[in-house]
Amino acid sequence: MIVSGVSFLFFDVLSPISLQSSQQQYAQIIVAEDGTPLRAFADKNGIWRYPITLKQVSSLYIEALLNYEDRYFWQHFGINPLALIRASFQYLQHGKIISGGSTLTMQVARLIIPRKRTLFGKCLQMLRALQLEWHYSKTEILNYYLNHAPFGGTLEGVQAASYVYLGKSAHELTYAEAALLAVLPQAPSRNRPDRHPEKAQFARDKVIKRLEDYDVWTPKQVQEALIETVYAQRNKPPVIAPLFARRFRQLAPNNQPLVTTLDYEMQQGLEDLVSSYIKRLPSKTSAAILVVDNKTLAVKTYIGSADFSNNERFGHVDMIKALRSPGSTLKPFLYGLALDEGLIHSESLLTDAPITLEGYRPKNFSRGFIGPVSVSNALKRSLNVPAIQVLYHLSAEKFVSQLKNSGLKLQFDYHAKPNLSVILGGIGTTLESLVATYTALANEGVTGQLRFFKQQPKQSRYLLSKGSAWIIRQLLQNEHQNNNQLAWKTGTSYGHRDFWSIGVTNEYTIGVWLGRPDGTSTAGHYGARTASPLLFEIVERLLPQHTYSPPKKHPKSVTQDFICWPLGSLQSATPPELCHEKKQAWLLNQTVPKTLPEVNTSRWETNPVSLLINAETGRLVDRSCQAKKIARKRVALWPLEVEPWIPPNQHRRQQIGTYDLSCEHPPQFKQGELKIEGLDNLAKLRSAGAAKNLPTVKLETTGAQGIVYWFINGKLLYKVHPEKHLKHQFQKTGRYQIAVSDEMGKTASIRIEVLKGE
Repeated sequence: MIVSGVSFLFFDVLSPISLQSSQQQYAQIIVAEDGTPLRAFADKNGIWRYPITLKQVSSLYIEALLNYEDRYFWQHFGINPLALIRASFQYLQHGKIISGGSTLTMQVARLIIPRKRTLFGKCLQMLRALQLEWHYSKTEILNYYLNHAPFGGTLEGVQAASYVYLGKSAHELTYAEAALLAVLPQAPSRNRPDRHPEKAQFARDKVIKRLEDYDVWTPKQVQEALIETVYAQRNKPPVIAPLFARRFRQLAPNNQPLVTTLDYEMQQGLEDLVSSYIKRLPSKTSAAILVVDNKTLAVKTYIGSADFSNNERFGHVDMIKALRSPGSTLKPFLYGLALDEGLIHSESLLTDAPITLEGYRPKNFSRGFIGPVSVSNALKRSLNVPAIQVLYHLSAEKFVSQLKNSGLKLQFDYHAKPNLSVILGGIGTTLESLVATYTALANEGVTGQLRFFKQQPKQSRYLLSKGSAWIIRQLLQNEHQNNNQLAWKTGTSYGHRDFWSIGVTNEYTIGVWLGRPDGTSTAGHYGARTASPLLFEIVERLLPQHTYSPPKKHPKSVTQDFICWPLGSLQSATPPELCHEKKQAWLLNQTVPKTLPEVNTSRWETNPVSLLINAETGRLVDRSCQAKKIARKRVALWPLEVEPWIPPNQHRRQQIGTYDLSCEHPPQFKQGELKIEGLDNLAKLRSAGAAKNLPTVKLETTGAQGIVYWFINGKLLYKVHPEKHLKHQFQKTGRYQIAVSDEMGKTASIRIEVLKGE
């Protein structure tokens, strides 16, 4: 006995066996949050093996397996002497193997180190079984069997077999299914249910009857199990969220599934919806959908293309992470940041009229203009010119910087810098990054990195204040049938290449992109027409009417009050004659900013305008006039660009009036535009000859009325009568903007560059 023990130990040292070192690779499997497989990738040998543990397998399968293969598995030490004696007696009696006498531990040993079925091979197999029992627990040995037992073809392990043959997890087996999978490894090729269903059913019934003989299953359970028919079916490996799985495949561990945050039912349901919806659209059109849980930032649905298997629609291209033009989808953040900067409130007066800024002449999608417009209306109608006006005063550099700091991915063309075209889609971003940023509207201004996996930590970043985020979401809650909590924004890129619709509810942020991945145009389509209907269908699926949450109350920093146009000040602080229109506005921190100055000028102090009049006639006077009684009146001026859209009695000419007849040389009101004379736009100025000083320029205008205001790089430097000649000496080289405005609100500007003399 001692000699045998020493020999065994000597054998164990010289020829060790290990469950770990011999463990083959598993199929890489990506699963939903509830463990349902989304997509699997076979190992390098083409073997499908899904990792599973004893706790994850149906107890019915364990009952069937142990009672049919190894009733005393939990008691023996790797070898069952009684089973071996019985097998030997049967062999001598019948001249052939009737039962093998192998324990499950011995079968595991053969799986690790295959041997021929000879007497010597059987002896080595028993030694290996003893080794396994010496080094590992029963649970570890059984787990190995569950994951490596052969089930026919390229299938190994009960989980892979259950999904392929039965279309379900091994956790959900019936009595009949448990018996079928328990017997298959005995003869996996001969009894494959997809090829030989009759043989498979015959073998299965043997297991069921044996469990009845052992009183493991009741007669009723056995009777019901025998009724089930084995069908010749082979389910293909699941292909749900294929582009998501392909993207994160490399993160899947070797022996464990990669557990994601995806909701299986939501993912599958929306994939079907997109597949149906895309048939209405032209060829080569694809779609991408991203649904995120606002509270956790967990991605619940990830659809990277409309049809993964459709090459014509570029199904292999993941449009969730593709860099595309965002169209107008950045506008909510522009207005939100401007609110936080104190530049605007929800009803600030903006200008929707033809303007030119920094050489840029924006147009609306509709090609028309509506004149005076509020921030709320400009955002809801996605007007371009008002957005350009706000961005001009906020500055493109600051806007882009704050978005990037919040985590939004933005990319310019090579060597390009932030400019006014950013707000109209002149930049690149991704659906993934946009959706992450939009979650700020549901999370009190805080955005964060999206979470794709259960173990991924939540990371947050600040974008907007609570009040600003609430106001912007309130403005985006356009009326939509059956939904009073959906805030949504559309976008269309230049050339009709990208169509966006992004929605925010209390529970989810949903991003929809439609277009052609190859960047070609789809004429006649745009965000509101093409992407929004799909967004609405998604929302109605995710949020049935009876599940709607009540709208969130506004934070303490938000109040509501009446303001006046054109000044923008509170109605309570505005004389009635200066309040041409009344609006009810959402205010942030009780800040009431005045109407933004007109484009191309930084003049704030000239509205309302204070004028001298003849107290008797009510007409304008100046020092040349002979009026006996002079009074002062104030008028509130609308932006000059919106005059075609306002009542004639509110035009500047009507409000200011004409000069009194007592004036010797009354100024003549000129209808022409204000121009800067003597300097060309984009001119380059140098000192003459050997002069050391930088150039001096004359500042002259034509078309000015009243006092003239000169600005250089936005700073007011001179306030003079138009007849006075001015000279300006530059102190530094560089680029300059020279702007001028008069009392009638007309403006003009040019850009020049000052260089050193040669």
